[in-house]
Amino acid sequence: MGVAETYQPVDEGWGPRAIPPFEGAVDFSWHFVDKLVERHFDPLVCREIEVDHGLQVPMELFFGRPERWPVKILPIWVNTIQYPIPTPQRCWEMGLVLREAIETWPGDERVVIMGTGGLSHQLQGARAGFINQPADRAWLDGIAANPEPYRAMSREDYVEQFGSEGAELIMWLVMRAAMNPKVNLLHKHYHAPASMTGAGMVVLENAA
Repeated sequence: MGVAETYQPVDEGWGPRAIPPFEGAVDFSWHFVDKLVERHFDPLVCREIEVDHGLQVPMELFFGRPERWPVKILPIWVNTIQYPIPTPQRCWEMGLVLREAIETWPGDERVVIMGTGGLSHQLQGARAGFINQPADRAWLDGIAANPEPYRAMSREDYVEQFGSEGAELIMWLVMRAAMNPKVNLLHKHYHAPASMTGAGMVVLENAA
């Protein structure tokens, strides 16, 4: 969990992206960390850390490249790289804690939750280049209308359906669990391939 005052864009090999640094929502970040500990999570708390394309790209899609970002951020990292990665159910449970943190926060700020991670893709091994477009399209509908099957899937199920790197989709479950059981799907887009990756997005809002 990030609790920093400022987050700099990391250089991922082509020079840092030409975007401003991100201002941290420090007080709310600590509030969320405290809720996680109360719910028996053991977060790694980062006072200083750079942020990669998983944050940079969604922020650019929302806001372009402003001189200063109009929002403060709380970055949440979910391990989808180093074995063993969390279970989908564990990510869902974290989303429930995030919702609790938002509901118990005394401020009146509006909150946008971004769940990031590539759709189906695999970058190495015998299935390098693997993309599963039908599964990707079903995900974009299902994460809104019926996320329960994705919450119940095993980690092995994710790798089989979406590829080894497609297991990043478990990060979307944090976002979805923090929302109402029923949501309105405002926008959906899908494109494949994007750098050997299924790329898509949904915009959701809580339904009454």
